Amino acid sequence: MAKQLTLLGNEALGLGALHAGLSGTFGYPGTPSTEIFEFVMSKADKFGVRAIWSANEKVGYEEALGMSYGGKRVIVTMKHVGLNVAADPFMNSSMTGVGGGFALCVADDPSMHSSQNEQDSRYFADFARIPCFEPSSQQEAYDMMKHVFALSEEMDVPVMIRMVTRLSHSRANIMPSDDHLPQNETKSGDNVKKWVLLPPHARVRNVELNEKQPKLIELAEKSQFNSLEMQPGAKLGVIATGIAANYAREAIRDMDAPVNFLKITQYPIPEGLVKKITDASDKVLVVEEGYPFVESKMTGMFGIPGKEIVGRLTGDLPRTGEMNVDHVRKALGLKVSTPVIETPSIPGRPPALCKGCPHADTFRALVEAVEEYPTRRMFSDIGCYTLGVYPPYNCGDACVDMGASVSMATGAAAAGISPAIGLIGDSTFMHSGMTPLIGAAKENANITI
Repeated sequence: MAKQLTLLGNEALGLGALHAGLSGTFGYPGTPSTEIFEFVMSKADKFGVRAIWSANEKVGYEEALGMSYGGKRVIVTMKHVGLNVAADPFMNSSMTGVGGGFALCVADDPSMHSSQNEQDSRYFADFARIPCFEPSSQQEAYDMMKHVFALSEEMDVPVMIRMVTRLSHSRANIMPSDDHLPQNETKSGDNVKKWVLLPPHARVRNVELNEKQPKLIELAEKSQFNSLEMQPGAKLGVIATGIAANYAREAIRDMDAPVNFLKITQYPIPEGLVKKITDASDKVLVVEEGYPFVESKMTGMFGIPGKEIVGRLTGDLPRTGEMNVDHVRKALGLKVSTPVIETPSIPGRPPALCKGCPHADTFRALVEAVEEYPTRRMFSDIGCYTLGVYPPYNCGDACVDMGASVSMATGAAAAGISPAIGLIGDSTFMHSGMTPLIGAAKENANITI
């Protein structure tokens, strides 16, 4: 008999994958996604699962696709900006399809707690024309994995599971299932017209992928993870997605008037359910963690005649940052709650390198060495050493993405900036720093890395 467990959202997702017949996990670390892989890795020997970090997200995605080609169920984990790196195989895998169930577990970071941006990965799923699951709780993150793998194999497409920081890094009680699925048997992906994306093959696969879209919408309409609650006489409708459904439910409890409520956690957007709640409501509030994805789809360019659709686009909810209950309460015209304990104003304290970090000595030496060069520019990279940009080091003039220190230094040198210096760590260098260094060496670029 299974026992109740207290798990992070990321851990619940990982356990759900293990219980759903997982054979391998691939990926690259990045907050807030890292614990998915770490949890699976901690159980790898027990479940006979392959779990080794990949060189970068693109490599991880391709390794996972190769295991899926062999008929096995796999997950690949990364944060939202990591999906930018993996975009090439990701987009093409929607055309090849899968062998065994394929789950892309991507964690977005609204409010940019540890990221360069707060992009919404649902747009990537829509772009690739694949299903997306967006759990609203740790229990759903666990429960969804069997459905994700089954849907992936049934429809022959990869499936995205979109996590967000607040769910990834919060704990809750979950009840695991006693029904653990065995791993798939190995099989060869022997369909060349499916797996080799030569133009004549890809054109056929493109048509087939488009033909799947009505079925994917139908499955979302009937999904146990999407629910529509209609109230007699309700003039207000609330559509809430993923973790934002919890904030919306908590807020509408205090409404005096009845409210129609649609929870969406499986995509494509269930158009029929959206139409039902919109037809029955004079005003619809759309509450989402991330970009106004559903809201913008509903309103299009000119809105819905006779209906008032509000949310992030209209300013009724904040355009950026994480959602919370008070944001929803304010949008509903309810009193915003106040903290039980008022905390005094505390001065801000920026993040800093750990005490004794060897980077500190490097930065001090580097700053001293370039002091006599007023035209110098230092291009940093993604890693804890980026903190060198803060005082007392002030060692860094740009940091954009993984590997950009080498590339930008090369480009800056071509523009006449000297000395042009790149700062990069070992993992970042292996991730995406080696390729631009090859180009810099070929060009004999006047840079120091």
